[in-house]
Amino acid sequence: MRLNELNAPERRLWDSYSAGRAVDVLADPASSASPASSAGPASSADPAILADAAIRADVIAALLLGTVDHAPGDRPALRLTGAHITGRLDLRFTEITVPVVLTDCRFDEAPLLQGARTRELVITGCALPGLVADTAQIDARLVLSRCRMTGPLVLTRAQINGDLDLRDTAISFPDGEAISAVHVRVGGDALCRELALEGGFRLSGASVDGEFDLEGASLRNPGGHALDAYHVHITEDFTFHPGFSAEGRIILSGATVAAAIGFCGARLSNAGDLALEAVDVTVARNFDLGRGLTVDGGVKLDGTSVGTELSFRDARLTHTDGTALSLRATQARETDLRTRRPIDGVVDARNARLGTLYDAQDTWPADLRLAEATYDALAFPLPAAERIRWIRRTGGGYLPQPYEQLAAAYRRLGHEDEARTVLLAKQRHRRGTLSPYTRLWGHVQDVAVGYGYRPARAGLWLTALLACGALFFALHPPAPLEAGKAPQFNAVFYTLDLLVPIITFGQEGAFAPRDTAQWLAYGLIACGWILATAVTAGVSRALSRQ
Repeated sequence: MRLNELNAPERRLWDSYSAGRAVDVLADPASSASPASSAGPASSADPAILADAAIRADVIAALLLGTVDHAPGDRPALRLTGAHITGRLDLRFTEITVPVVLTDCRFDEAPLLQGARTRELVITGCALPGLVADTAQIDARLVLSRCRMTGPLVLTRAQINGDLDLRDTAISFPDGEAISAVHVRVGGDALCRELALEGGFRLSGASVDGEFDLEGASLRNPGGHALDAYHVHITEDFTFHPGFSAEGRIILSGATVAAAIGFCGARLSNAGDLALEAVDVTVARNFDLGRGLTVDGGVKLDGTSVGTELSFRDARLTHTDGTALSLRATQARETDLRTRRPIDGVVDARNARLGTLYDAQDTWPADLRLAEATYDALAFPLPAAERIRWIRRTGGGYLPQPYEQLAAAYRRLGHEDEARTVLLAKQRHRRGTLSPYTRLWGHVQDVAVGYGYRPARAGLWLTALLACGALFFALHPPAPLEAGKAPQFNAVFYTLDLLVPIITFGQEGAFAPRDTAQWLAYGLIACGWILATAVTAGVSRALSRQ
């Protein structure tokens, strides 16, 4: 490229390159353009200003690829402000050895950095129709902040040894992936605060050796994946709060986060489908889905492992006629289900291990599924009668495990009476699944001894029957079978002989009741056998469960 072919802004950039001086095209005294302080960035300037600020992409490429000779001690760099960059900046598979800083510039075509290697690339306040940098290697940071892009940002398999800074940038590509960063490697933080996307954000397989910050970001891809972060690895926090919003599905499945994940104050919307899919996620500390989170759609956390607390405190979850929250096989040291209001939809916690469980009676979900779910303790045990209603909120048929798990929780607290109440409720629930004859025998056991969990009832029944029989026979003593040989009649012991099987006091065989007394004797004998059988069956069942 010949120097006499350069226009005034290009010549000024050419002369400043070796010393690394910043060039503000709009502030060039030789230009008819207004100063940058009054004109603003090139993207918003009028056509006359843009014409005077034009710099060809080929000129920039020639500088970056070593056309200019450097004197010893020079620190070359390309620092350009307010330029209108015409043509295609094609730096594919090149090595750029100097920092590149572009501010308030406008690109006619998307720059190409595929496979390139550069020291540092900083683009701020610029307007671009996209940027393609897949498989690029950036030794320091990549900054694309305060930019406006009308095409995709492609960072697939790029390696960034410093921070990735996308703060305050807006990218609109609603027909595809606004950001494609599959298997990108970031050696510092991924800073995406106030990022605004129209289109998908694909990040699957990415690795970030710092925090991933999406505070205040807005991701819109209705009917698609707002964020696909499948199998990402984050060394520090993965934060979506506060002010984060997404329309479309958020996918975190398979992610590994060495610190915490937070959605406090976020808004997720994907009505009629999953809003958050976080299956088999591993989080070393907290997974916070509370403190103002609003979700319109399902939340699926199946198989996720949380090192400390999984929280839905003060969250609002809505997925009418579907599963609003799925915690199947989820593990956490503590689980907080104290939502702002009852979850609108099914809560499925089957096979979950919830650690210490926090909940509130006034926000219990209408449909709660706890089959094979376990918890070490209930932070708020409540009376057993209330907790039984909690268990019975589950749909479907009889399941014994939720009752036994609840009884075990009460026993660990030393509340044996409450545990027995729960196990009695279990037997009553089970009774509804039995055949009519077995169900009848169940009613007998329930009335007699509460299925063995109310053994004092046997004493009450025995006392009542003994009192009735003794009173009747005291007033109507039966005649002796053999006069002169029978022992002295005792109404109490005679009744005991009738009621208590096997044991005898010598009264029953010595006297022969007639008419009404005879039928009463038969009834007492039958009641005695029924009571003894019920006591034996019930107590054996209760002891076997202990």
